Amino acid sequence: MAELETNTDNLKGKKTDVQNPELWVFPMNYPLSIIGHEGEHESLLNEVKLILGSQFPEFDLASTEVKPSKTGRFHSVRVNLYLTNVEQVNTLYAALDNAKTVRMVV
Repeated sequence: MAELETNTDNLKGKKTDVQNPELWVFPMNYPLSIIGHEGEHESLLNEVKLILGSQFPEFDLASTEVKPSKTGRFHSVRVNLYLTNVEQVNTLYAALDNAKTVRMVV
């Protein structure tokens, strides 16, 4: 348990910040699946479009792809973003972490 606490103490910034920015190579295409809470299909898509539209004005919102899970209980929004720096990643993950309809991001 003490080791886990030590590792947590060593994290830099917020929990959504990139921990090893030196490993990222920018610019890059970045595929992303944003999985919503059960029953939040329409709200998820709207919230994700608002976040992406505000942070990536040049992003084509029509290119978002919505897919149901095998059971149909959950939906994911799939996008491919063009990122130019680590701050874009940090800002994006912080916004998605605060989104009410987002369950997880992969």
